[in-house]
Amino acid sequence: MTGSTDWEDFFSATPVPTELERVEKEASDFVRYHLSRGKPVALVSSGGTAIPIELNTVRFIDNFSSGQRGSASTEYLLQEGYAVIFLHRKQSKYPFTRRVDQETFLQAFLADANSSRVTVREGFASQLHTVLQEYQNCNASCSLLSVPFLYLSDYLWYLRTLAHVLSPLKKQALLYLAAAVSDFYIPKDKMPEHKVQSDGGPLKLELQLVPKMLKPLVCLWCPEAYIVSFKLETDISLLSKKAKEALLKYKHNVVIGNLLQTRKESVIMVKQDEEINIQISHEEQSKGIEIEQKIIAVVKSWHSEYMNL
Repeated sequence: MTGSTDWEDFFSATPVPTELERVEKEASDFVRYHLSRGKPVALVSSGGTAIPIELNTVRFIDNFSSGQRGSASTEYLLQEGYAVIFLHRKQSKYPFTRRVDQETFLQAFLADANSSRVTVREGFASQLHTVLQEYQNCNASCSLLSVPFLYLSDYLWYLRTLAHVLSPLKKQALLYLAAAVSDFYIPKDKMPEHKVQSDGGPLKLELQLVPKMLKPLVCLWCPEAYIVSFKLETDISLLSKKAKEALLKYKHNVVIGNLLQTRKESVIMVKQDEEINIQISHEEQSKGIEIEQKIIAVVKSWHSEYMNL
């Protein structure tokens, strides 16, 4: 593996997504609408990024993430009064629909054989009513803008563009970076054009380091925003140390640290002058309470303090 490339070099060598201009316009209109109403806007990134290994892509290297943290956090941000730009991996978990079991979804409905009438079975009505009510309220207030991505390059182009769009909000902007972003990639000029053939023997790939985008994000793209990043570890003895090192290095506002083994039950939230533990009990989980609800309550409180400085 070779050394890192600079972030400006990365963008100059990486094709612009075909949908970038449309996304920028939609996001600008969205931000302008909520800015005129004094509403804070959050950018939530969610899901994993994929790295193609061919220009005409058949195979890719994937960073797995279900999108649970980002999609759940988006719902709680909406409940806290934020408008949200949801930058998410295609087909990862999505706000509201994540709460509907895809395997049993069709069992919730009964089709009348003699008409086009469809009814909801009794056992499913209460849950679906709650989800639909929240979804419709969100739509009525134009509070959610969806921006899907698949590949790392698209994600980073969208992140950069959306950060610039959010910049006029200054302290009212919240960036909540929950996506699982690839550390390595294959530059376009190093990719074969067509599908790699298996009859050529073992496949050897040379990956380059993805430039760290948090520094230009904090310093240049959206310098007054409240920025929250995530740190995943497998060794609990490193978690707090690594979170504090990231804050010191990138000069942003909050690092949320979680262990791979316990990420659904426990996290630490670290800012410059404070570190707190957030946990959720088995009893709370049995009642349907999610740890993201507690995380967002703290984020909202800290962001409010920041806006009032």
